[in-house]
Amino acid sequence: MYKALVKPLLFKLDAERAHHLVFDNLRRAARVPGTPALLRALYDFQNASLERDVFGLKFPNPVGLAAGFDKNAALTDELATLGFGFVEIGTVTPRPQPGNPQPRLFRLPQDEALLNRMGFNNDGAAVVAARLAQRRNRQLIIGGNIGKNKDTPNERAAEDYVACFDALAEVVDYFVVNVSSPNTPGLRQLQEKKPLIELLQQVQARNLGRARPRPLLLKIAPDLTDSQLNDILEIARETKLSGLVATNTTISRDGLATDAGYVASLGAGGLSGRPLRARATEVIRYLHHKSDGGLPIIGAGGIHSAADAREKLAAGASLIQLYTGFIYEGPALVSRINRSLVPA
Repeated sequence: MYKALVKPLLFKLDAERAHHLVFDNLRRAARVPGTPALLRALYDFQNASLERDVFGLKFPNPVGLAAGFDKNAALTDELATLGFGFVEIGTVTPRPQPGNPQPRLFRLPQDEALLNRMGFNNDGAAVVAARLAQRRNRQLIIGGNIGKNKDTPNERAAEDYVACFDALAEVVDYFVVNVSSPNTPGLRQLQEKKPLIELLQQVQARNLGRARPRPLLLKIAPDLTDSQLNDILEIARETKLSGLVATNTTISRDGLATDAGYVASLGAGGLSGRPLRARATEVIRYLHHKSDGGLPIIGAGGIHSAADAREKLAAGASLIQLYTGFIYEGPALVSRINRSLVPA
């Protein structure tokens, strides 16, 4: 029904407007008696064989929703009815910020891709934390993806990440440090070895000082070289990270079917979707091999089918996340993937 009826209507709208329309309608639908149960019956496939124990957390299934879809933790209860094993909210910054000027989200239907330069638009850590404290579904695992405000200089970035950690530590189950978005000026410079170690050490020191530390992960770009990936693994060991999220969006425009002139006219931004599939899998496989399988990886990038999901898991991912594939394929994708993972 989604691909035949809903998607064609949504794709007639501006991408960001369509996103908000979906949010509003899902929120309204959840208030109608019987609708949450109906959504669960349609999409929430459960089987004991799907359970995963990863970095000390028990996931009911390995299919999560990537950060960026529910930036403000506005729909976690509603999203839980669609069968996700976990939902990562954010990216959250200490102070609210509007993000980049619109338009800032674009579809490339020929490539089943999205291009975005949202710029960490969010309500701020205090509001998001208060919202999560009020959620009804306490079983759904929530990840907190955290970043810095646009106007915070890189030399003070660690302060922002620590502030986000402090605000969210009681209401999320794991954290992801995001230094790999291409849409905050200078942010990717924090992926360099020295500043990244210093940033992660400060966040981890705060984390390990807690009675119950949270798993701390790092989200990386697909555009890193093998040498940089080796540095990431060394940094992960040195700062005692619980895992990695591989990968974020790419700044590459190689191999697109969409007209190059049109893509250029859209301007800067990170590309997600099918064009990212092969490179994201390559990064996961490299990290898994180089770490001897000792570092859990959440695989993301170009998962539009059950076969894509199995490819990521076979490459070494412990869990996977959807975003663009969810937009193009609809909520049934979650169930299709989970059903395909149950042993025959």
